Amino acid sequence: MNMRTNTTAPTNAGSRAQERNRLPVWRHPVVVMAVVLAAVSAAALALGMPIDRITQIAIYTLYAAGTNFLIGYLGLVPFGASFFFGCSSYALAIASGFWGGNEITGVLVATGFSVLLALVIGALILRRKGLYFSLLTLACSQIAFEIAYKWTAVTGGENGIQNVPRPLFGSALSFHAFTLVVVLALSWFLWRVAHAPFGRLMQALRDNEQRVTSLGYDVYATRLIALLIAGGTIGAAGGLMALLLQGVYANNLNWQHAGDPVLMAVLGGVHQFLGPLWGAITFIVLEDRLSAITENWWLFFAPVIIVMALLSPEGIQGFLQRFGKRPRWTLTRHRIPARPSHIPPYRPLDAGGDESQTVLSVQNLSKRFGSIVTQDGISLDVKRNQLHSFIGPNGAGKTTFFNILTGFLLPDEGRIVFEGRDITRLPAHRRARLGLARSFQILSVFPNLSAFENVRVAVQAARRQWRGFWRDAYTCEEANARVWSLLDAVGLADRAADVCAELSHGEKRLLEIAMTLATSARLLLLDEPLAGLAESDRQIVATLIRRLASSHAVLLIEHDIDRVLALSDRITVLHQGRLIADGLPAAVAHDPQVISAYLGDSGTAVAAPARIARADAASEPAQAIPTARALLQLDQVCAGYDGGTVLDGVDMTVYAGEVVALLGRNGVGKTTLLRTITGTLHATAGRVNFDGKDVSAMRADLINRLGISLVPEGRRLFPNLTVQDNLKIGARDGGAPLDEICELFPKLRVLMRSRAGNLSGGERQMVAIARALMVPSSLILLDEPFEGLAPAVVHEVREAVAKLTSRASLVIVEHHAQSVLTMADRAYVLVNGKVAFGGSAKGLAADTALQERLLGVTTAGPEERSRETA
Repeated sequence: MNMRTNTTAPTNAGSRAQERNRLPVWRHPVVVMAVVLAAVSAAALALGMPIDRITQIAIYTLYAAGTNFLIGYLGLVPFGASFFFGCSSYALAIASGFWGGNEITGVLVATGFSVLLALVIGALILRRKGLYFSLLTLACSQIAFEIAYKWTAVTGGENGIQNVPRPLFGSALSFHAFTLVVVLALSWFLWRVAHAPFGRLMQALRDNEQRVTSLGYDVYATRLIALLIAGGTIGAAGGLMALLLQGVYANNLNWQHAGDPVLMAVLGGVHQFLGPLWGAITFIVLEDRLSAITENWWLFFAPVIIVMALLSPEGIQGFLQRFGKRPRWTLTRHRIPARPSHIPPYRPLDAGGDESQTVLSVQNLSKRFGSIVTQDGISLDVKRNQLHSFIGPNGAGKTTFFNILTGFLLPDEGRIVFEGRDITRLPAHRRARLGLARSFQILSVFPNLSAFENVRVAVQAARRQWRGFWRDAYTCEEANARVWSLLDAVGLADRAADVCAELSHGEKRLLEIAMTLATSARLLLLDEPLAGLAESDRQIVATLIRRLASSHAVLLIEHDIDRVLALSDRITVLHQGRLIADGLPAAVAHDPQVISAYLGDSGTAVAAPARIARADAASEPAQAIPTARALLQLDQVCAGYDGGTVLDGVDMTVYAGEVVALLGRNGVGKTTLLRTITGTLHATAGRVNFDGKDVSAMRADLINRLGISLVPEGRRLFPNLTVQDNLKIGARDGGAPLDEICELFPKLRVLMRSRAGNLSGGERQMVAIARALMVPSSLILLDEPFEGLAPAVVHEVREAVAKLTSRASLVIVEHHAQSVLTMADRAYVLVNGKVAFGGSAKGLAADTALQERLLGVTTAGPEERSRETA
């Protein structure tokens, strides 16, 4: 089997992060917090300042930390965290008045009451998220303020509750010491939870709710538990504040103070564990100093916040990091478990069961969106240990079918039976727990977690570690070994420590496949797993999928027809919501309905999709183009991210009226080069000249107005707007009118009123190209324009792209070299951020040995060639 089994030591950034997992004691953030608070306390005593002010800083640090637990780790912004802070203060004061007690029991009462409030209120408000959650917490806080202010018999109304006793720590200094102990203990508790399996699950949920659900996690329960933890922490802070003031007042519940903890977290840095500490110190000190000068102290404080937000989005800690190293998030350790000296090869876990049994049975399934029918009476069975491909043209309803199977959509009619159980109405996360795992057509990963952590969260789901609150997530050696095997199987072991957002598109696709495999499910639903991969990676993944089918049921959506025919045991074809063919690959390949529907050409076999060459390529000499005017010139361009180098001395020229193919393996810098040309990433060295002007340091919008348009990878439409609105947003004088767009893409004429989010992948690509044409451009950059498209749609898009040459020069990035070399005049190949080839596209197309060396293009492996298609 052709698998990547690189077991040598990792290099570069990955090796620096793969150290011992435990931090030195002196670098532990809670130890740093203790040192800072102790130093500030000592300074206050030495200068004769009231120690109560430092106690208030410590309390507000805990208050902001509990709030930031929801913001930084979970992505929920509670504008009304004061609800828990203020209500817990009243709970302590009222309880001490009725039953007595001391400071310790008082803090426990405040914490317990706040947890109870979080349970009751959270069960309601967590039905909503985002802005609605924020406003609901604010509404709760304001309701509590009105009650506290007007229920005089219980709360004391405007005068509050006074003379709260402090029997154990009567002096300011002793209570200060008690407060520091409580604050540090609870901060350490939050740090432990953040590194436990539950804390890592929170961070994954912050990044991608859909993916978390598909792995089998209960999103609602996760958010509720997190709210209980945050509510309890904030409640403890509220109890301490009541003891500090020896009284409770309604003012803390007012909307004017509801945003204080959020402000402190933002000031210090919401993605920094110590951010609440720096934010609390800054907030209290500035409030104290400025309010002593003027009553309108906010007029001076607000500009400080504005300047900090503009200069350092990561807050004070992010600003401090700039003096030492590149800013990064510090919510958890920036490390992963050490890479083993030998990574065991990945072995699929046997799903078990009789091969003749049906794993999934779909019976008369139907789904409509208004007048659009996406599934019309679909019935099919998927057997064990079988690779069952589910194909059809773009817009046929394949991904919608997967969404119905996995519970993200409910059918209008029909039944879904999995392993003998009716799951038609079962929630998505419970279906995943039963053994349905899926990948997504549009990449679905956790961008702010490392590659290792992405897979580890999936392994955690497979091991049913839903609620680990205490032990470190990285202490399970068996799980770590499984993660390393999966990463090595898809060739990402060397990138394990890198944040997912820094990976190339192809590497993210490989990572998503590893996450899907990690679930060890009985049925794998793979939605275009080969899209966006270079040929060498496509062979690896195809072989891996075939291997999985020997122990699992696999239902595959894929547009690479050659591989579908070579790998599949059975093929089902969907067209316009209805099944038109189902059977063995050879029979389906020659079915006239399939040929007509899928390829749009009744005279062409499925196994031989047509190629469309540029219309004028044959009549124009290859050497004539370079005599034209140089439109774009890159001279020794270097660029990268966060101090790293991706492009290293790139020279490139695009002439007026030509088509240039930009090729290379995944991760070599193709998309980075396009970003550098368009100005979304500035070059660190070298020059980018367009039409005689140096645009190296120019803003992206100004470069676009000069005449450079980008059709981005992944389309990036506005999903809630119609097709017409998406086009109008990009329209400017001099661009193509709508009538011309509709002549180029006739299908868009009937889709103008459709929401972009409801379009198929091919339809979205048409809109993305059309949007670029609405801008007057002399250079159009197309990033993977044929990715994930059915052959018939590729045919249509390629014809449209060929027509674009009459309007502008083109630079086309495409992972499949042969599909773009036939329509290009010249080609550049990047290898490790450098230009390894620049010359005739026709010459590169004819030199298979050169392609093999530069692009890793190989013929089908022996396993694929030997598979029967009959």
